Amino acid sequence: MEKESAGARLKRLRLQKGLSLQEVHRHTKIHINILKAIEEDSLTSISPVYIKGFLKIYCKFLGVDPKDYIPDYREPQATVTISSQPQTEKITVSFVKDASRWLAYFKRFFYLIKTVVIILLSLLVFFVLFRLEKIVASKQRSLKSKPKKAISALVKKEEQKIEEIKRIKSSPTLTSSQKSEISKSSEMSRPQEIQVQSDIRLTIRAKDDCWIQVKTDGKIIFQGILKKGRSENWQAKEKIDLALGNAGAVELEINGNLFSNLGRKGQALKNISITKEGLVIGR
Repeated sequence: MEKESAGARLKRLRLQKGLSLQEVHRHTKIHINILKAIEEDSLTSISPVYIKGFLKIYCKFLGVDPKDYIPDYREPQATVTISSQPQTEKITVSFVKDASRWLAYFKRFFYLIKTVVIILLSLLVFFVLFRLEKIVASKQRSLKSKPKKAISALVKKEEQKIEEIKRIKSSPTLTSSQKSEISKSSEMSRPQEIQVQSDIRLTIRAKDDCWIQVKTDGKIIFQGILKKGRSENWQAKEKIDLALGNAGAVELEINGNLFSNLGRKGQALKNISITKEGLVIGR
């Protein structure tokens, strides 16, 4: 009796279980044509590797041992494969965490250094400005005190002269004529009152008719025509503003200083400023 093929045995087993090819296909996902070819032993155009795979799936679905239906079939031995992927993933995650932590530390350290540098620069700028302010104030005090010191030294010197003259005059060995000569010299050497210029004095003399405007310390006190041959005087504490309709027709005297060539005849000057420092003609 001819031995029954593996495909025929599988078909008989399927029919005994009351299963159709469609049901086997639905559960195993093996195409119906391949199932038919397995049962008819006509799988010639498919790689042996795939044939064994299909047979293994079909046998396990029917509940039989594949080695009874597949020639030279060996159940693959369970091998322990040590995958390095999880370890690699762990190492990668650990590295990322460490890098993030160090980056956060670096950011905080950089921010701290930046803050310290800004504070130090601010303190340095403050110190430099403070020293400059003290130097400027010291120089201003020194400049202000120099005239006072000079006046004090001059007064002290004159007082010493007077004391010396008094001492000589009180000497009993001097004759009346010598005392008279000393008195005259003491009168000549008596210290005069030192006057400090505090006001601005202006005198305008008209060589020809001239329209003028005079403003002292911000207040207009004269505005009109100064006739030829006339002169007028004004005084201010801080500043005199002057406007002339004919700059060549007048001459100015400011605190004893004469200004006779302010401009051409018929030239109008509107921005003449006179202060304690001097005269400035604006444009």
